[in-house]
Amino acid sequence: MIETNDSDPLISQHLAAIDLGSNSFHMVVARIDHGHVKILDRMKEMVRLGGGLDENNNLSEEAQERALACLRRFGERLKHLPHENVAAVGTNTLRMSVNARIFLFKAQQALGHPISVIAGREEARLVYLGVSHSLAHDEGRRFVMDIGGGSTELIIGEKFEPMHLESLHMGCVSMSRRFFTDGNLGKKNWRKSNMAAHLELRPVKKSFRNIGWESATGASGTIKAVLAVTQAMEIDPYAITLDGMKQIRDYMIEAGHLDKLELPGLSEERKPVFAGGLSVLIATFEALRIEKMRVSDGALREGLIYDRLGRFQHEDIRVKTVADMQKRFQVSASHARRVSTTAHRLFAMVEAAWELSIEQGELLHWAASLHEVGLIISHSGYQKHGAYMIDNADLSGFSLEEQDWMSALVRSHRRKISRKLFDVLPEEDLQTALRLAALLRIATVLHRSREDQTADIKKIKVKGNRLKLKFKKNALDERLLLVADLRQEARDLKAVGIKLDF
Repeated sequence: MIETNDSDPLISQHLAAIDLGSNSFHMVVARIDHGHVKILDRMKEMVRLGGGLDENNNLSEEAQERALACLRRFGERLKHLPHENVAAVGTNTLRMSVNARIFLFKAQQALGHPISVIAGREEARLVYLGVSHSLAHDEGRRFVMDIGGGSTELIIGEKFEPMHLESLHMGCVSMSRRFFTDGNLGKKNWRKSNMAAHLELRPVKKSFRNIGWESATGASGTIKAVLAVTQAMEIDPYAITLDGMKQIRDYMIEAGHLDKLELPGLSEERKPVFAGGLSVLIATFEALRIEKMRVSDGALREGLIYDRLGRFQHEDIRVKTVADMQKRFQVSASHARRVSTTAHRLFAMVEAAWELSIEQGELLHWAASLHEVGLIISHSGYQKHGAYMIDNADLSGFSLEEQDWMSALVRSHRRKISRKLFDVLPEEDLQTALRLAALLRIATVLHRSREDQTADIKKIKVKGNRLKLKFKKNALDERLLLVADLRQEARDLKAVGIKLDF
């Protein structure tokens, strides 16, 4: 359970999570006490980032400035925390925005910490993690739902493990803009929004019904607001029901327009996007035959806290994700380990000279662990197949940016290398990406024989983009094929401005 204490100062055992949602931005600061999470501070601002998307999915300057102002305020609270103790993620709006990269550059400067964009199913996993830690442990199989500004996450799980996850393209902001944009709350708009929500739910409703659950729990703003109205209208003191929501909907239809709506328990901030969120929740109850739903205080930001805590306590979900992918696609785990271990040794030799970070070392490790995943499709061009698989898979624990990095490194780990292979990454990261790719390529070449033992490198002399490998005496004397491979590697790397000597 989450405990609350709002008097302790920030110290090194603190973690923070920031959720850049399509409607609201949330921040949670927590202290870790003997493995337990104690919430110290919460901040929330209704930024309505999703409302700033135009018809071409460009994020408006006004929406960006609202977001940046909020992040500067959040950043003041977090300025004493190291980057590894802060998890900040963007969700649906930043997944959709065509100018997200430009905004994220400014957003990271405003916050003072890195910000990642996560995929819909990763968002669902983190929501479940946050909710499950706020519930009793004996509730059996659970259905968990979170309606955000631009997406809705549906999850079934047991204890702390999600079993079935979906992220649907509908939320309180997107549905309100689409069907209630002029404030008209008439029956016709409700019918249209209900039909659209049912169409979105249609591909997933059968699988969710078949799995089943013992309890249903909702999280975040829309569902909390529905419960608040349910309680204020004295419909039900504890839970949300379909009949109760229909009473609320009828009350809104009778009001006719947002300007005339005075709904008990509904805040003025929530009012512009409440109809869209309520229509999603009603349709979900109907499609999945939910009888009643209780509301949790846990959500995505709490899930981020527990996910980051797991990394610190050697319970990193990414380890399981990569191991599962290796097993599923018949990757040789022993060979991946050889290449990863050598790549790590090379990384350690150049880390200071190239000013590389721990996080970049992790990316190199994950890419090395999956560099042969494309062999399941074909040996010819398997680096291309592997890059595509990594870029398009749902990889629990990884952000979309991390998947882009891993994909680029896997794509460039063999054969010809060019700067075009890294176009998916920000331009300012190109130099680092090329250097990591060089390390992975060298590690791959050293283990081309697929043996544990290889020519031992004593040290690497580094000067800018020039690498000179210093092997142990006589290490290359009987390895003529390795010498040939290294010479070819030197020619390939020269094309991207990296000079390799040995």
